[in-house]
Amino acid sequence: MSRLEGKVLVAQGGGPTHVINQSVVGVALEARKFSQVTAVYGAVHGVRGIVEEDFVDLTRETTHNLEQVADTPSSGLLSTRDKPDEDYCARMFKVMQVHDIRYFFYVGGNDSSDTVRIVNEQAKAAKYELRAIHIPKTIDNDLMENDHCPGFGSAARYVAQAFMGVNLDNRALKGVYVGVVMGRHAGFLTAASAMARKYVDDGPHLVYVPERAFDTDKFLADVDRVYSQFGLCTIAVSEGISDAKGTPMITKLMGVEERDDHGNVQLSGTGALGDLLTQSIKKGLNLKRVRSDTFGYLQRSFIGCRSDRDAQEAREVGEKAVQFAMWDDVDGSVVIRRPVLNYSVDYELVPITLVAGKTRHMPDHFIHEDGNGVTDDFRNYCRPLLGSNFPQSHRLRAPIVSKILHK
Repeated sequence: MSRLEGKVLVAQGGGPTHVINQSVVGVALEARKFSQVTAVYGAVHGVRGIVEEDFVDLTRETTHNLEQVADTPSSGLLSTRDKPDEDYCARMFKVMQVHDIRYFFYVGGNDSSDTVRIVNEQAKAAKYELRAIHIPKTIDNDLMENDHCPGFGSAARYVAQAFMGVNLDNRALKGVYVGVVMGRHAGFLTAASAMARKYVDDGPHLVYVPERAFDTDKFLADVDRVYSQFGLCTIAVSEGISDAKGTPMITKLMGVEERDDHGNVQLSGTGALGDLLTQSIKKGLNLKRVRSDTFGYLQRSFIGCRSDRDAQEAREVGEKAVQFAMWDDVDGSVVIRRPVLNYSVDYELVPITLVAGKTRHMPDHFIHEDGNGVTDDFRNYCRPLLGSNFPQSHRLRAPIVSKILHK
């Protein structure tokens, strides 16, 4: 066992999830078992908290309260959207040296993994003994090397349950419904809406993901076909859908381009994409009852919608990160594997370069050949991740009474 002595530092980055606190608590509780650990610090507001030395001492937190925080959604240590470059990481590294940080665990997605890579390289260049490990987290489910990512299962459960409710609503007062779901480059979360289907006429009838080019004329033809068949149409669409040239549809439909603080095209944050698609349907198909919702932040941390399997695995990736660092004396990124068809998982540590700054997309066999739905392969992949006790909707089965006046 490695006898590298010093402090542990854990931080959270990027968007909150329902289970990210499980990973932090997994790190804290597991690290407190090792005698070479002199303290366990948590950085407040992620990497920004590191450069500003905003730390809390998790060594002195009670186990009971840590467990309560683990069961609470969002980021207990608070988060950041900062994307550190070499100079930023150099400032982080300097703070770590001053505080005798010897183990650094960063829970996050693509950008967070790249931060771990840079810090790790700087420590090696300075010949400073530091174990830096990335712990996976993202509701987008788009980290390379992972079968799935902590945070996705609970968000997918929310999306699926939301569309179950939409199905019931849209069946009661028929119309066309468009739900815009998070997903800039990967469509996994939008695809999870398909888990809402139970009856033949249940939606979403159409599912559009960024992995396939979006064509407005084909979209209207799809909606017209479904509406003609059922008298209603429920649609799930990723915020990041683009045309064949890669132009985001929100830019194309608006005719202008808005960008966020990081230079990314502003997608669903304003609800504009849903509004623009409903306007296209009303105008193109002459339909009146057309509505849209943008799920936004609700899908990330909605209390009472946690997948128990997601929570368990989020805890374990935190624990395994500490074990890899302490027992094996290595750096890298923890990844989740699914080695057997009948669901189970295993955890591995891979070189951080295999994950850092890369994006995983939905494989072709998950997407319907028409580009407007998902396959049974995706449903079989997704169902275990939603956890146990996944709810079901039900319909009345009473026989129809024969008409007397209106035969």
